Amino acid sequence: MLRARLASRNAQPALLCCAPAMPLILLNKPYRVLCQFKDDQGRETLADHINIADVYPAGRLDFDSEGLLLLTDDGQLQARISQPRSKLAKHYWAQVDGLARDRQLGELTTGVALKDGPASAIKAVTIADPDGLWERVPPIRERRSIPTSWIDLAITEGRNRQVRRMTAAVGLPTLRLIRHRIGPWSVAGLAPGESLAIDTEVAWKDLKAYLEDPLA
Repeated sequence: MLRARLASRNAQPALLCCAPAMPLILLNKPYRVLCQFKDDQGRETLADHINIADVYPAGRLDFDSEGLLLLTDDGQLQARISQPRSKLAKHYWAQVDGLARDRQLGELTTGVALKDGPASAIKAVTIADPDGLWERVPPIRERRSIPTSWIDLAITEGRNRQVRRMTAAVGLPTLRLIRHRIGPWSVAGLAPGESLAIDTEVAWKDLKAYLEDPLA
């Protein structure tokens, strides 16, 4: 069974070239990196950080969002992770404009109306600065007269820009968004651009254990 830490391609590509088949890659996607391997406009893509052939994202993460992205060459695993019926919880740290109140947190969990239908979080709580938080480059623009706060929020869907739209619906525009966990897998210990590779046996065991007890 294998869990292998991979460096960013920009930092040391030789570490990635001869890696054995590793169907699940945990990448800490940096800010303003496209969730694809090519871009005609010359923007930074996954190819700048992953040099393992034939792995594809299981789900997506917006260009202006950061954090955990899963990639795999296992079609069944990719489907199990990304399909809505799997209901894998996706956990986010959202830095919002303003102080989050109990009423607003309650609205996030009971449900808000979005243009593509109602949406609700399975968890929404305020936290201090997240553990292990890295600096974003460039940093967010903060207004001196308006404080910001952090929300730890989890959803089981994956609609386009869903978390940002949900927080905006309760009057808390998101300034910075970091996905720190998907199901049993976490971004903990990975700097932006770093990856961790897990082989098939370990990945499926992780997923099975999580589905049996998602609150563990």
